[in-house]
Amino acid sequence: MTTTLSPPTSYATTQEHSLYTLLHTISLSDILQPKYVPSIVRSFFQLNGVKNHEGTTQPLLAVQVTELLDAIFIGCTINHVVADGRSFWHFVNSWAQMSRGLDKLTKLPAFDRWFFDGIDRPIRFPFTVEKEKQHSQNLNPQPPPARIFHFTKERIAQLKWRANAEASTDKISSLQALLSHVWRSVIRCKRFNPEEEIQYALLIGVGPRMVPPLADDYFGNAILGGFVTMKAGELLEGGLGKGAWEMNKVVSLHSHDMIKNSYECWVKSSTLVSADILTSGNLLITSSSPRFNMYGNDFGWGKPVAVRSGCVNKGMISLFAGSVEGSIDIEVCLPYEILEAMGDDPEFMDGISD
Repeated sequence: MTTTLSPPTSYATTQEHSLYTLLHTISLSDILQPKYVPSIVRSFFQLNGVKNHEGTTQPLLAVQVTELLDAIFIGCTINHVVADGRSFWHFVNSWAQMSRGLDKLTKLPAFDRWFFDGIDRPIRFPFTVEKEKQHSQNLNPQPPPARIFHFTKERIAQLKWRANAEASTDKISSLQALLSHVWRSVIRCKRFNPEEEIQYALLIGVGPRMVPPLADDYFGNAILGGFVTMKAGELLEGGLGKGAWEMNKVVSLHSHDMIKNSYECWVKSSTLVSADILTSGNLLITSSSPRFNMYGNDFGWGKPVAVRSGCVNKGMISLFAGSVEGSIDIEVCLPYEILEAMGDDPEFMDGISD
């Protein structure tokens, strides 16, 4: 994927000039071939360090197009209060279509705002500016390294079959089996005490689960966190099917009534997820989804060759569709020693590559 962009006619600072010169020496292979995602990728995204609640004064969307030696990197950042993953990729898909000159979008977004009855608006932030600043100063600004693991369609099918066989069911999805596989490796590599409690957080799209369901093209934020909790020994000794089946049960609990109750309770006692939750050693969080259309975004330069995330996703597990149909790329952002141990974990690495 190559193109040519005109360089800027002037530079604001010598530092910007140096960065511009550096980027023109970096090739696509320099980004994709290393075992760990190069830290310079973070500079391809805007709004690094900006929190969602700062969208009252900061931009809600920022796009940076970076010209490399032989490729173009399009870095998009959007405030999560405005849109969830489904809406974000709907925006990118539509933008790509307009860039190619399409007269009519494949799907028009539905901008009608929706709330459960009885929820007062606007919803106030549950903190003061002073307390938030004090809290932010205590956070570690340095994100952990990121490593990409590539799972083929065939390997994912094997994991799904094994998980369902071990749990004596046919309800476990491919994604639940895959996430259980990743979770087990992380817990093995962290060497938890078998009696220690661990958690896995799933971000669940609730739009289709409501009655009536939200429009398929609803543009907004319609997700809830679902938590799987068990002891480390249960997860490791119970086989792949144990963790996957517990994930399946948590997802199944998200009925219309449960979703409504969750939102009503949150409004009565509002809390915001803080970045320091990512540093909790007992909790693993998943973001994004391989079901989003990531490789159909041709802006006129050809099909994308890879997907990478910005620094705000660090500290969790991010899911991307693979470049080969049916495959999945998992970006794991954890301390270096854990990522190295995962790469040396034969049960985890069997049949996959990084």
